[in-house]
Amino acid sequence: MPATRFICPSGNTVKITDCLMHCKEKERCMFLPTLRAIADSLNRKVEGATVTELLAGTRETYLRKTTDYAVRPQDQLYALHGTAFHAVNEGYTDGNMLSEERLRDEVTSGKFDLYGEILNKEDNTLGDFKVTSSYKLMRALGIYKKDVETGETYKTGARKGQPKTHKVLCNDGVKFVMDWAMQLNYYRILLEAQGLKVGKMVIQAMCRDFGLRIAAERGIQEPVQLIPIRKISDSWIIKYMKAKTTRLNKALETNKLPDVCKPKERWNDRKCQDFCPVAMNCPYGQIVMLEKKEKLAV
Repeated sequence: MPATRFICPSGNTVKITDCLMHCKEKERCMFLPTLRAIADSLNRKVEGATVTELLAGTRETYLRKTTDYAVRPQDQLYALHGTAFHAVNEGYTDGNMLSEERLRDEVTSGKFDLYGEILNKEDNTLGDFKVTSSYKLMRALGIYKKDVETGETYKTGARKGQPKTHKVLCNDGVKFVMDWAMQLNYYRILLEAQGLKVGKMVIQAMCRDFGLRIAAERGIQEPVQLIPIRKISDSWIIKYMKAKTTRLNKALETNKLPDVCKPKERWNDRKCQDFCPVAMNCPYGQIVMLEKKEKLAV
């Protein structure tokens, strides 16, 4: 099921259809055309589970498909931003490029963003757009901070005699791009099944908070970054996606709630706290949200 209700800034919930017909608050929280676009983006139906749905926690995807839930329109703006960015690029492709094509196999389906001569004429590149935060982009680029001694020591206080340090940015860290890599690699598999060779895979990531001090402190110097993605074993990723599909289909057929999403899938509970739209329909999510509320009340 798609989202059926909006959460107003006041905290009230309203059916999306009612919101679009008549706002019950003093004034709309944003322009009506924007709300219509958000509503449309929430109601796109695709047969079966998609690649992106399978990469999420099975419980989250199950609840998205079987329960009514509410979303804050403001939380959907970045996704809408990304959709608009796709549309802009799609309008400027030529005969050597493919854009926004949905491909299927017996396991799942996926819609890639761009394929073809999008970087040069030598490689058929599979490209994907991401609109993301400076924090996630920093991790994807392998940037991290570490303490470096200044050569001075503390003269007084509890740390007297200990070396002073300051934070420096390093660019040789682990690149946290696994979810992006799995998504693009399965798109690659779908393309190659159609006889289309993929030379390389690249993410074009746009930093949504570029220009703010926090982005600069995280080492993000440009609003757009190109991030190469390495090939993953076909047999491994196909086996993984088949297992996720089987698990989801079994839950849907038996109407049985799947196991709690893995810590990585729920961002060590951060997603449950603030970013999962079906957390209120999930017993585990309800506990996490209640714990957060109790901590804030102290």
